[in-house]
Amino acid sequence: MVKSRFDIGRIIDLEKWHKLQDSLSLVTKMAIITVDYKGVPVTKHSYCQSFCQNVRQDSYLSQYCQKCDARAGLEAVRLNKPYIYLCHFNIIDIAIPIIIDNQYIGAIMAGQVKLRDTNVPPLEQIVTRPSNAETDSKFAAYKKDYDSLPVLSYEEVTTIADMLFHLCTYIIEEAIRKDTAIDAYKKAMALGTTPASLDKMSASEHAYRNIQAIQNELSSALIETKVKQSAADAFLSSNPVLQPAFDYIFAHKSENFKLQAMAELCHISPSYFSRIFTKETGENFTIFVARLKIEWAKQLLESTDLSINEISDAFGFSDTSYFIKMFKKFENLTPTIYRNVYKSKAMD
Repeated sequence: MVKSRFDIGRIIDLEKWHKLQDSLSLVTKMAIITVDYKGVPVTKHSYCQSFCQNVRQDSYLSQYCQKCDARAGLEAVRLNKPYIYLCHFNIIDIAIPIIIDNQYIGAIMAGQVKLRDTNVPPLEQIVTRPSNAETDSKFAAYKKDYDSLPVLSYEEVTTIADMLFHLCTYIIEEAIRKDTAIDAYKKAMALGTTPASLDKMSASEHAYRNIQAIQNELSSALIETKVKQSAADAFLSSNPVLQPAFDYIFAHKSENFKLQAMAELCHISPSYFSRIFTKETGENFTIFVARLKIEWAKQLLESTDLSINEISDAFGFSDTSYFIKMFKKFENLTPTIYRNVYKSKAMD
């Protein structure tokens, strides 16, 4: 592989980067490590799962882990996007390339989770390990740790992969820009001048403050992203078969939607509709619609003075008490308290 002209260890403060990595790991429930363009780790593992720790400490099994890391990194570079795959123990892992100006400078290796879904796009098992009595007995010894691995939906995995890809690329690009500014400043100082574009705060401080701001916002933003996107004025389905149902739901917010009616609208059977709908949204039809209506209700609570009864009626709830019950189920507080909290925050 051609040596990158960028050195990830020089561009960013790896100690501070590792703190951000720890936060990302906690939010996403994934173990994360950063490697350079050679595949050599430049950070420690953030929250490596017990099962994977045991496997990676085993002289025989660890060689398959290393093969997984190496091949996945190359595949991510080839695709120029996150590569989601299965390791030799059928655990979900992700290789997320960091590419600047078409130069591969390193990767984020994340994962060590299992999938909740059973009906997902086929994932490649990038390395296969021959089964034998010795490895089978080792797996049996680690079975309890294997069973305790975090479980995520496929949609959560893909959302996290995209988020990490864009976030890390942005931070690296910002760091490079600040690094370039520092070089310009040093050259200008050597000539006895000071660039007007560089303020009193050092460029590295600027970059780290950006990282801190992202770190503080990341947890709530990641949790709310999916629902906020679903509560927009439209929903663009990756499966065109489902689009008529989504179009109808968003155009008739006050109706009570029935799965069978939506299946007929899409010209497919209810069972098939249910299966591909859950695959598309990560939730079954009933939960998705209820969550969506609560998100719409939150928007009215924030932006209007409509009564709770009026908002309940606007979204077709059978009665106000049921609306309050569903709102509390998803938000852990009543609509009235939610409105009061929102208004108090807006006044701060």
